Amino acid sequence: MEESGEQAGSAACRVFTFKDAKSPEESLSVCIPEVLDPQYGMYVWPSAVVLAQYLWFHRDQLRGRAVLELGAGVGLPGVLAARCGARVSLSDGSDRPRCLENGRRSCAANGLRDVGVLGLSWGDVTPELLLLPPQDVVLGSDVFYDPEDFEDVLVTFVCLLRKNPEAQFWTTYQVRSSDWSLEALLHRWRLCCVSVPLADFGADGCELAGSALPGSHTIHMMIISRRSEVDPPAQGSPSAPRHAACRSAAQGKTD
Repeated sequence: MEESGEQAGSAACRVFTFKDAKSPEESLSVCIPEVLDPQYGMYVWPSAVVLAQYLWFHRDQLRGRAVLELGAGVGLPGVLAARCGARVSLSDGSDRPRCLENGRRSCAANGLRDVGVLGLSWGDVTPELLLLPPQDVVLGSDVFYDPEDFEDVLVTFVCLLRKNPEAQFWTTYQVRSSDWSLEALLHRWRLCCVSVPLADFGADGCELAGSALPGSHTIHMMIISRRSEVDPPAQGSPSAPRHAACRSAAQGKTD
């Protein structure tokens, strides 16, 4: 990670450089303006770098696909997806205009003119949500932060599934409590999950994209999708890796 020293208002630009371990000459740098502010969506979280690394690793699958990032904040994963050729929309709470503005700053800093930034409140079926075109991939880094929001996040994804039942939710989360679980909610909304080992996409280190993130934080990655009739009831936890009934990444592809 580099700091450019340039200021956009009160925002300082952080540069994350993603490299291909097999082809070191292939890399992508993403500039993210950050604000030192207690609001969560004003800086890059550890889980966001891990999710962005997953997108970089699977960048060949992104070109032309419709991608929506929930709770985007500064939008590192979504911006990287757009730089890789995806058709991206960034979203955050409609009651958080400063976070939405930060998403716009991130787009401007990376020369992205076609990325939409919109207010979406999890769990609310709003015109903004209903008017979205079918999405192929939904992104979320650390959206499973507060157990009170877990179901609202999943409800938003389920609404998006109505337009594209094959859509997938690619999400990373930081372990905060071994008592938190998505199992009952996944079952209620007929969803299943796939736990993806970080080593599978080069994210098992403590320093990614030239940054000091994710550091010592324990991060997990999972893919949530609509449960088919042959899938077992899904078990998942945004805490300890209790995915006994989830398929492994080797058993389920992401495309």
